[in-house]
Order: sequence, then C-alpha cells, then structure tokens
Amino acid sequence: MARSKVGIKDVAVAAGVSVGTVSNVVNRPEVVAAATRVRVQSVIDELGYVRDGSARQLRSGTSRTMALLVLDLANPFFVDVARGAEQAAQEAGLQLITCNSGQRVDTESAYLAMLTEQRVRGVLLSPVDTCGERLARFRRGGIPHVFVDRTVPAGEACSVAVDDVAGGELAARHLVESGHRHIAFVVGPRILAQCRDRETGVRNALAAAPAPKRRLSVLDAPALDVSSGRDAGARLLGMSPRPTAVFCANDLLALGVLQALVAADVRVPDEMAIVGYDDIEFAGAAAVPLTSVRQPAARIGHTAAELLIAETSDRDGVPHEHETVVYMPELVVRASTQVRRR
Repeated sequence: MARSKVGIKDVAVAAGVSVGTVSNVVNRPEVVAAATRVRVQSVIDELGYVRDGSARQLRSGTSRTMALLVLDLANPFFVDVARGAEQAAQEAGLQLITCNSGQRVDTESAYLAMLTEQRVRGVLLSPVDTCGERLARFRRGGIPHVFVDRTVPAGEACSVAVDDVAGGELAARHLVESGHRHIAFVVGPRILAQCRDRETGVRNALAAAPAPKRRLSVLDAPALDVSSGRDAGARLLGMSPRPTAVFCANDLLALGVLQALVAADVRVPDEMAIVGYDDIEFAGAAAVPLTSVRQPAARIGHTAAELLIAETSDRDGVPHEHETVVYMPELVVRASTQVRRR
C-alpha cells in the first residue's frame, strides 16, 4: 500500500510543537532554540517530510520556477539556448524547467495549458507558429513570456532572436562569391518563421548578385532533422541538371544532405558545396566540416531569461517596457565550401 504524504501537521504532532515552530525550523531555523530545532529536525528526517514548495509559492503569489518551451531538444541549438537560460535563472536564484514541443502545435498547446495551470513565474517561448489561436489564447492569459528565436511586433512582448534574413543572405552570398550559379535551398517547414526568413535572405542575395543570373532550386523538408536532410539529399542527387551547391535551413538538415552525398560518392565540396545554419558543435566535427551560419545560442537563451526575470521582478512601481533584441549572425567557413572560378 502506498504511504500517504507526510504533512507539516504530522511533524508538529510527532515533535510536540506547533505548526509554526516546524515552519520556522524549515524556513528560519535561526529563530528556534537549538534543542527544539534538533528535535524537530530529527522528526522531519524520521518521517521523510518534504516542504511543499509549490503551495508556498501559491500562498506568496510568486513562483521561483520559469519554463523554457522549445521546438526540438534533439537539435543541439536549443540545448545551447537552454544552457544559457538555465545559467541566467541560477544567477537569479530561480529554477528552469525545459519542455519540448517536438515541432508539434498540439504538444506545444498542451504544455502551455500545463504551465498556465502550474502558475509558473513566466515562459521563455520558441513557438511553432506565432499566429496560431492556441498561442494567442495563452498570451491573453497574462502569464509573462519572452519569445526566443522569434520576433514579434514592437511592444507586444520581449523577444530575442537572430536576423535570419541577414543569415540567409550571408550563406547565399558566400556561394555566389564562390562561383556557384545553380544553388539549392532546403527550406524546412514553412510554418516556422525562421525558415521563411532564411529563404527570403537567399532570394535577396541571388537577386542582388551580378550577372550571370543565378538559378535557385527550393526543396521542402517536413522537419528540421537529419532524416529530412537525407531525403533532401536523395532528391538533389536525382536532379538534372544537379545544383553545385546547397544551403540548408539548419545544420541537422545539412548533415543529412552530407550523409546522402557521401554515400553516393559525391565529392564535397568539389561536386557539391554545402552550407548549414546554427553552427552546432557537430558542424565542425562532421566528416567534411560544415560551413555554417553561426547563431549565439547560449547568449540568446541567457538574454531572454534576463528579460523575463526583469519583467517578473519587483521594479518599485516602474512599468515594464518590452524589448526586442536582435543579434547578427556570422558565417563560419569550413571545408564543405570552396572558392570556385567559372
């Protein structure tokens, strides 16, 4: 039979003291006489009493728990975001729980409902779709939140992101300057603003490129993962004429494309150059080290957490003003691309 939960009243009865004395032993031991403190602590240890922190937070009206809801924890980019956010939370004496939507709107909605019910301090949010009604319903609920790896109209909420249009331009411009005339872009799910923005950047760079005109082939991928990249790589191999370079919306897609090309004995970068996005640790450690557009992932997470902490802290009556932080990406050139003269 399962043992019932030990409460503070059980400890008080067993120790022969008041509930208030037990509370003081747990929360303010310095105000309790040494002999009493030892006796109560002995009972606490014997009964296995654990303070109910969530109830205490509800009584005080202030939770010490923040949440981070990300698109895909299988993507090392979001692991780095979580690491940065966790560091900021720890510096503020708070705790962070991390939730993974897996790029699914229904899973994201379930987490948002749970986090609202649990009355967390606030949510760091990297949503599947910023325009969905379920997300709008959460935002109307009044839980403080900061968008991560997303931007929203000024004044609506705090947000921290990278300029993905500029990132797409960096990648495409690098391939143009390397002499490529037929470039493929593996875009990923278009419901994601990052994918749409990176495609816009590619198109901007190709439109601005000097003559001769460059050709762009766009390949859709159902998810931002290695498996989808391998599938895109197989489709690239079947194209005629075949592109001489491919830019992928993230590094996991690029690693999948690389696997498909290597398996087909296509030389990278001699026969096809590859550029990824995010610059995760595995990018530089690939069989052919990947050129990639770097995002400061840990810094994004840390900054977003700092903004949420500021929004949810006592500001002595000073109203909170939402901030939009946008970092610029950086191109890291490695062996998967090379300068070509045509």
